[in-house]
Amino acid sequence: MAYRIETTGDTVTAWLSGELDHHTAAQMREQVDAVVERVKPEHLRLDFSGITFMDSSGVGLIMGRYRLMNLLGGTVSVTGCSDRVRKMLALAGMDRLNIIQG
Repeated sequence: MAYRIETTGDTVTAWLSGELDHHTAAQMREQVDAVVERVKPEHLRLDFSGITFMDSSGVGLIMGRYRLMNLLGGTVSVTGCSDRVRKMLALAGMDRLNIIQG
């Protein structure tokens, strides 16, 4: 899995690409959390436009960052989801959190 994390103003954006599974989710979690804990942004944006495969570890990745940002008083958005990823997130009930965009 490849990724890029960038801070712009009060927003941290993580662009993810490739397969998001148990092994890659752990690495991504560590990287995103390190930046979020250092910067303490108002908003975290996870861009899934480059994700080619995702299992339930992707749901866990999003939920953990959602909890972390709530603790910091911030928000999360998930963008660029394919139809397949969007369906998986909806089945997990994540559509009720109103964080999935575009």
